[in-house]
Amino acid sequence: MSESDVMDGEQEVTNGGRDIDDVIEGSHDVAIVGGGVAGLSAGIFTARAGLDTLVVDDAERGSILRRNAHLENFPGFPAGVDTRLLLEMTKEQAERAGCTFLHGVVTGLREAEAETETGGFELALEGGETIDAERVIAASWADSSYLDGLGLEIDRRGSKGFVVEKDDDGPQAGHTGIEGLYAAGRIADQYHQAIVTAGHGARVGLTLVHDADVSLYHDWVAPAGYFTDRGREVPPGIEEIDEAERRQRERESMEVMREYFAEPHPDEPTPHPSLADDQ
Repeated sequence: MSESDVMDGEQEVTNGGRDIDDVIEGSHDVAIVGGGVAGLSAGIFTARAGLDTLVVDDAERGSILRRNAHLENFPGFPAGVDTRLLLEMTKEQAERAGCTFLHGVVTGLREAEAETETGGFELALEGGETIDAERVIAASWADSSYLDGLGLEIDRRGSKGFVVEKDDDGPQAGHTGIEGLYAAGRIADQYHQAIVTAGHGARVGLTLVHDADVSLYHDWVAPAGYFTDRGREVPPGIEEIDEAERRQRERESMEVMREYFAEPHPDEPTPHPSLADDQ
């Protein structure tokens, strides 16, 4: 565990050394349920836009992507990539963006009482604690039972439940019909492919950012002068960097990647739950 982790019983808070009481008792701009590629991608965009983003992830179950032997259709990896490594890298990227992680299980979700100052939603945790958030992205799979009682339209297929999209902003924006509540990834009936759910998570994260009235043109790092040399102000969300800073960031990214790929990942694929129960 890194120095930025805080343990409290079975709960763990990661990023920035935040106290667990502060994370649980404080109110967040965004709470994301699920730490797979959909939830992580959404969190990267919401956190980079300056929204206080908390990702609640079941550390024991983890992303279903961990069952994959070797991921070979995710762009950017010509020979494929170990899925457990991909998740670790994406989580670090979300942490760098500003996400805080709470390892726990969300067992219930309800809209906050109208008379409360924060509004939004109250998330119930397995240990009995509650978390307040103005907006929530459901990005978990395959358990959607914590959404019961909200009046959402759920497409039940056996033991699985898919949130039916209710969107006036075009397809795939993640709206559920309840203001401030979004669905991303597999739980939103996206194709069972990592790149598709990651992309959908990013789409939903940006939808939330725009719904929150955050001043954002694009989340983009531009070379120095791209806007200013044309007599334009740098739009919100964009950063211009000079050549020295560009090279420094490139060197850092190369070093980080070398460290991640220096040795084979030690973890084996997670077996299907039905097989794990037999072991």
